[in-house]
Amino acid sequence: MKRTLLGLAAATLAGLAVTVTVPAGSASAASDGDFGPDTCLQGYVWREARPSDHVCVTGGVRDRTRTENATAAGRWVSGAFGPHTCVQGYVWREAFSGDDVCVTPAVRAQVRSDNALAAARKVSARLWVNRYTVPPRDNGDGTSTTTSTDDIPRIKLSGDHYNFGQVRLYIRLNTGRTLWQGTVNATAHSGFAGASFGKKTGVFDCAAAGRPSNGYAQAFDVTSGRWSPRIPLRVGCAVL
Repeated sequence: MKRTLLGLAAATLAGLAVTVTVPAGSASAASDGDFGPDTCLQGYVWREARPSDHVCVTGGVRDRTRTENATAAGRWVSGAFGPHTCVQGYVWREAFSGDDVCVTPAVRAQVRSDNALAAARKVSARLWVNRYTVPPRDNGDGTSTTTSTDDIPRIKLSGDHYNFGQVRLYIRLNTGRTLWQGTVNATAHSGFAGASFGKKTGVFDCAAAGRPSNGYAQAFDVTSGRWSPRIPLRVGCAVL
């Protein structure tokens, strides 16, 4: 199936999370942006072994995949596996079920690795809430200062599957009023995919039996413009 130049340019840029210089007069689109749940982390693009293939890979892998698709017929012969039997030395790529484009065994191994890493390379913008308490302050003279709020849990916001760099955090009431906001620098942490963070907000957690949520927490990945899901919270309680 033939593609128009404009269609090809759009497909090329879809999912791209890095800044690209486009010659004057060329078809172009914003390289950074939220492309839905399949948005790739910065440095990765959709593989597009078929139009719906949104596995995130390097730009070099996507270029190679396009070449493989364009030259597929030259590596097919009629044989034991039908008219799409691979010539000697090649195997089916298997980027998806039914993918019979012929590639080297090394390429197929990389395809399987890319498929296994697919979820870790997307801006899933996961966000969750932890609680913490503020311990009594040591006065340095064998005594400590304790207030009535020290045993009340505060809200800590944590997340992973973000781009490296700034993530903006918000705690808002359901009315839309912002109760707290802050910015963190998402970085690499062992055991977490993409860039991750943890931020103590100092906001009291007012959750209690019979009290429905009256607010929510949400994170914004600055690089891609992608928002996390909203995490319901009970906030704004009076503390004596």
